[in-house]
Amino acid sequence: MSDMITADLVDLDLAAETKEAAARSLAERMVALGRVTDLDGFLADVAAREAQMPTGLDGGIGIPHCRSAHVTEPTLAFGRSARGIDFGAPDGPADLIFLIAAPAGADDAHLSILSALARRLMDDNFTSALRSVATPAAAASLVSGEESAPAPAQESPAPVAEAPAADRDGGKKDGAKKEDGLFRIVAVTSCPTGIAHTYMAAESLEQAGRDAGVEIVVEPQGSSGFTRIDASVIAAADAVIFAHDVPVREKERFAGKPTVDVGVKAGINRPAELIAEARGKAERGETTGSSAATPVDNAGDPGDGYGTKLRKWLMSGVSYMVPFVAAGGLLIALGFAIGGYTIDKAPSVTEHFVWLDSTSWAALLFQVGGLAFSFLVPVLAGYIAYGMADRPGLVPGFVGGAIALSVNAGFLGGLVAGLIAGGTVMAIQRVKVHPTLRGIMPVVVIPLISSAVVGFLMFLIVGKPIASLQTALTDWLSGLSGSNAIILGIVLGLMMCFDLGGPLNKVAYAFAVGGLATPNEGSLKVMAAVMAAGMVPPLAMALATTVRGRLFTRTERENGKAAWVLGASFITEGAIPFAAADPLRVIPSAMAGGAVTGALSMAFGSTLRAPHGGIFVVPLIGAPLLYLVAIAAGTAVTAGLVILLKGTRRTNGPEREAAGQGSGVESKVPSAV
Repeated sequence: MSDMITADLVDLDLAAETKEAAARSLAERMVALGRVTDLDGFLADVAAREAQMPTGLDGGIGIPHCRSAHVTEPTLAFGRSARGIDFGAPDGPADLIFLIAAPAGADDAHLSILSALARRLMDDNFTSALRSVATPAAAASLVSGEESAPAPAQESPAPVAEAPAADRDGGKKDGAKKEDGLFRIVAVTSCPTGIAHTYMAAESLEQAGRDAGVEIVVEPQGSSGFTRIDASVIAAADAVIFAHDVPVREKERFAGKPTVDVGVKAGINRPAELIAEARGKAERGETTGSSAATPVDNAGDPGDGYGTKLRKWLMSGVSYMVPFVAAGGLLIALGFAIGGYTIDKAPSVTEHFVWLDSTSWAALLFQVGGLAFSFLVPVLAGYIAYGMADRPGLVPGFVGGAIALSVNAGFLGGLVAGLIAGGTVMAIQRVKVHPTLRGIMPVVVIPLISSAVVGFLMFLIVGKPIASLQTALTDWLSGLSGSNAIILGIVLGLMMCFDLGGPLNKVAYAFAVGGLATPNEGSLKVMAAVMAAGMVPPLAMALATTVRGRLFTRTERENGKAAWVLGASFITEGAIPFAAADPLRVIPSAMAGGAVTGALSMAFGSTLRAPHGGIFVVPLIGAPLLYLVAIAAGTAVTAGLVILLKGTRRTNGPEREAAGQGSGVESKVPSAV
């Protein structure tokens, strides 16, 4: 850390009276050394961070900090105030002020060292030494670790992103035997910048755990990345503490345990209370349900193969696209329902709108929905790139998606553009750059270069071939008839029902929605078949539990009641509790019913302009009565097969009841819709 703080960056007689003046005084020292290029711009970033949450801590510490494009290299300035400065701490003014400046593209090693300092600030011996140090050089040496630190275990930055060594040895990962009587807690800490409060909360919780005789393993999710707590440690934990001001990554790992969820400052200031609260919740048996992770949280884990990563990246884009599909598609459908299918020829509502005319309102709904729908391809591409490269992938991803629309490459073009954008950003991020350029990499260099590369490839290389393929696919769909249409309906029905909301289900759904971007009779038939097949599994399980309830557990019968509504609303996941309890019987039965429904929907020529809605959009369906017949037929086939297969078992009622009481599990698979 010696290169981050020098005697020139220390002011032992800081005369400032406000936190703004203190930040300016210390920042001026950084400017004088060439470590900050724009004083006012940097102070604006500091103020923006301060506005999110005060940076004052109990014990007389102020730790203003930010990541800024105006910082050339990680820098730490220290000031000591005799009168104290108010940084918003509950216990009063701060006399020890640390200004941490990190470049927007700071490397992990430097961030880990800065995080190590944050941990050391929780040590009373360290802060006492800072209050008594006599010279700026001695203060810089103490902060950098060149002088002996109060607690040697705190000097090394290595443990920053890991659990304490005592908790990482094999003895703590073997299932953590409960007979030792220890109460075990796992915790996650995080703050907006991931530099200071994240690691201070982690240290505070670990110290409080030692004082209380509790075994606690903390996962700081900071800017330098994070090391996941071992799954067996989480499984053995009695409770969970989240001390965070940004979303917890991969939060679903901790589902089903007593949980205390607070801001990161609470983890620093009152860790003992949080531990006591966690113990109380565990004693009362208060648990949390499943919490689905965001797509980017699960995108491309290090141990995944390329195929798995590719699937996650694509699902990231589809998941973020779905709300635009639902909003835009349903608004368009409502416009058609109110104004008829010629409403797409209505003039812009900015030029002609009659308040008491239903046609004008229909045109308004249609035009708003059309604009929402126009975001589908850019959002798909942008969030595929986001799943691959996080936020730096958004700009080239959205640009690539917009280009895909402009060259008529459509849905397929968006897929390719997202992958190109994400891959380009990942390649740029691997290039080592001079420290002076790190600050502008994420806001200037990466968006500039990646957008240029994506634009070149999409306009001149891959855009036109993909557009030709998209046109051919559209023509094929519009020409589907007879046996070809029925076969496609069978395939789509099987895909919708195979994993009940998983990747295959989403592929089929995305294929159907993509066709709505350029609607024709074939694409409208595909959308109808996909929705009909997706409704079958939950409706069939609801019917089976009603007709032959004795074949199901009490929990399954209760789930069956809810499945009526879920199925009618086109929420395929309503069948997951049944599939999880008995996959070998439920899933093949669901696929059979879905195939029947998909085939019949195609054979009947049913069409659908809305991407969602279940029975609630039946008035917008072409050949609606036959469409309902197709759904009823598939539901009957699946319910009959499930009853037949379950009836062949020779398990008596009591055994079945006992074995299945916990079968009503919740799905962790994001909904296709």
